[in-house]
Amino acid sequence: MSLLSALVPLLRVYCIGLRVILHQLRRRFHSRCHPASVFPTQNGKVAIVTGGTEGIGYQTVKHLARLGMHVIIAGKSESEGQKAVRKIKEETLTGKVEFLYCDLASMKSIRQFVQQFRAKNCPLHVLVNNAGVMLVPERKTEDGFEEHFGLNYLGHFLLTNLLLDMLKQSGTHSNNARIITVSSATHYVGELHLNDLQSRCSYSPHGAYAQSKLALVLFTYRLQHLLTANGSHVTANVVDPGVVNTELYKHVFWVVKVVKWMTAWLCFKTPEEGASTTIYAAVSPEMEGAGGCYLYNEERTKSADIAYDEELQRRLWTESCKMVGISDETSRLH
Repeated sequence: MSLLSALVPLLRVYCIGLRVILHQLRRRFHSRCHPASVFPTQNGKVAIVTGGTEGIGYQTVKHLARLGMHVIIAGKSESEGQKAVRKIKEETLTGKVEFLYCDLASMKSIRQFVQQFRAKNCPLHVLVNNAGVMLVPERKTEDGFEEHFGLNYLGHFLLTNLLLDMLKQSGTHSNNARIITVSSATHYVGELHLNDLQSRCSYSPHGAYAQSKLALVLFTYRLQHLLTANGSHVTANVVDPGVVNTELYKHVFWVVKVVKWMTAWLCFKTPEEGASTTIYAAVSPEMEGAGGCYLYNEERTKSADIAYDEELQRRLWTESCKMVGISDETSRLH
């Protein structure tokens, strides 16, 4: 593999990141200041948020709890999970938050998490697929999947499918259950290699990350198509949080880390700002009954052209079902 071909995915990802940062700066300096969105209370509703112990996920949990939701944090660190629960309860005073162990890099752990959640005999109104890794060195999950694809995409694919029946039971005609999946602007430069989803032929952390984020968009659009076709009172949307100052950047080059440290206060969103679109998608009355949307800065926008390829959506879905060991959509969505 030539040096040039190895650098192409990296350059494309960083170009997209720069464009997003410039867009964020324009919004900060040229848009009118407006108060934070005010959403209706969500008393009696239940949400699951993956990766809710830090960053965007933590802020999402905190805001949903503050609105009255009972929120379950799904994460792989018991100590960090309990710490987040205590902190959120202190900050919200009335927040009902708890932690359940779930390692999205393990199909077995995901199934155990779903069993534990089902044992609570409570409804499920909101599922936020937020957790993820970025630019990690080449390595595999315990099931043998490339980590970006296995954790970012397949883990959430399985989790969502195993919880679909509970979401369907909780949603109503006037108050749909909601699935929100966090993708990234890097999906615009992502390429889906159906014959090499595990990046075995030529691994690039930037290419693998972008592919996983494109897969999440394709998955969301296919899921919404199936839900609509079956008359389910569940919506599925995908959000782009923008360039956010979180721990996801710990695997980038040291030069990028230095630049981030020097400019984050100006160019990067805070985790709270990054969570705003996820919260909007989860509770805003404007999104009631709306599905199959790509949201950025609390607005509907266009995703990559390839993401609208229905044949690609279908093929990815079918292949994903095989990979995680579940039947295709018919038995779960009819």
